[in-house]
Amino acid sequence: MLRFTAENLQPILSAHRLDTAGLLPLSACRITQGYLLARAGLSANEGSVLMLALPYTMPDTADEADRNISRYAVPCDYHHIAKDLLGRLIEELRRDWPGANFAAFADHSPIDERHAAAAAGLGMLGDHGLIITPHYASYVFLAEIITDLPTDAQPQIPQTCSHCGACRAACPVGLDKARCLSALTQKKGELSPDEQIALREGGLAWGCDRCQEVCPHARHAAPTPLAAFRQDRLYRLTAAEIEAMDDQTFSRRAYAWRGRAVILRNLRLLEKE
Repeated sequence: MLRFTAENLQPILSAHRLDTAGLLPLSACRITQGYLLARAGLSANEGSVLMLALPYTMPDTADEADRNISRYAVPCDYHHIAKDLLGRLIEELRRDWPGANFAAFADHSPIDERHAAAAAGLGMLGDHGLIITPHYASYVFLAEIITDLPTDAQPQIPQTCSHCGACRAACPVGLDKARCLSALTQKKGELSPDEQIALREGGLAWGCDRCQEVCPHARHAAPTPLAAFRQDRLYRLTAAEIEAMDDQTFSRRAYAWRGRAVILRNLRLLEKE
């Protein structure tokens, strides 16, 4: 059987155009939801993690300039994209490592994904709370495949950004997670008058990109090589379009998990201007 090494994984990763990946022992990760490991038949004391960064960046265009939702929400919900991609990867891994156990995770994960990504060498931890990768800055989604196979890969000491202060200065609430504008756009129910003003001043019906856009590393972020993030992109939404969207189409958008009422509320607030 092939050893589970970065060298042996490279042909599979390259075939899927995954150029930001790294291996580390599962024991080097911070376990946050151990029950997910147990459910997958994995132990926290053995095995390894293949960490992946899935970039979603696109070149600035006229569509990008007219965007009224966060960059990450322009393509289909990455959970759908990651599920398909990780499923195909696991099929190939099982072919090359028969008998091994593999489980894929994205977002709902048994480990601290950002810490694991930094320890696997994918990038550094930014003050805005995101991983900053060399090629795509922080415009990436994190996902991982965990296996019971051992690895010789050694974890790195997680590195941090230079703390230039650009993200903190640009954030309307100084990176206060409790008052994050992105979280505000996801809040259910009626918004207070102050919250409505904050949403209108933010200018986006879903999410906020300010801390990422001002990061010095974002100036040189490369477009995604992943075809799935280049397709079915919606840059600008209207309340009428969301109302007319069928349930199946709506369910594949990043804002669908909060329900139609939340994104409609936000769009109507912006459209009142």
